[in-house]
Amino acid sequence: MPSASTGADSSRLANEIAAMYDEAVHPASLVGEFRRTAVLVPLDRSGGLWSVEMHGIRWICGFTDMAALARFAVARGIAEDEEEEWEYRAVLGARLLDVVVPAIGAPAGVALDIAGERPVMFPPVRGIVPDDVALDASKNRFSIGPDGPDGPDEFDEPVEREAAAP
Repeated sequence: MPSASTGADSSRLANEIAAMYDEAVHPASLVGEFRRTAVLVPLDRSGGLWSVEMHGIRWICGFTDMAALARFAVARGIAEDEEEEWEYRAVLGARLLDVVVPAIGAPAGVALDIAGERPVMFPPVRGIVPDDVALDASKNRFSIGPDGPDGPDEFDEPVEREAAAP
């Protein structure tokens, strides 16, 4: 099986993921550790980063270690067993979120360890990806989001409420 170093901070990322599943997550810490950690991204047949599309969002598949990548490779048919070799790249999480996601040209995020027991999704929203590709930003290059392509929804209007009697 090929080997790669995912950086000294991979254990910190694993700790943040564990905290999320223990319901003690600090979202900024989880995103921060992901950004500082190199993750393994398998390559598709054309040499691009492996991704899948679900509900109109392209998800780049990343893995925290070789075991997680091997489970995915076997499950997706990239490899026949966990000992078989396949091509991948070690990519810093920040590069995936700040460079690769915007370069896709469509809504995209990162799916981490999706074949494992503790998958994590980094969706295309503010605070994770640049605002111009964040779906919850009022102005993004896809013209979708809270205001939609045609402007604010009826639910975006302020609601006037009567003051409660003292």
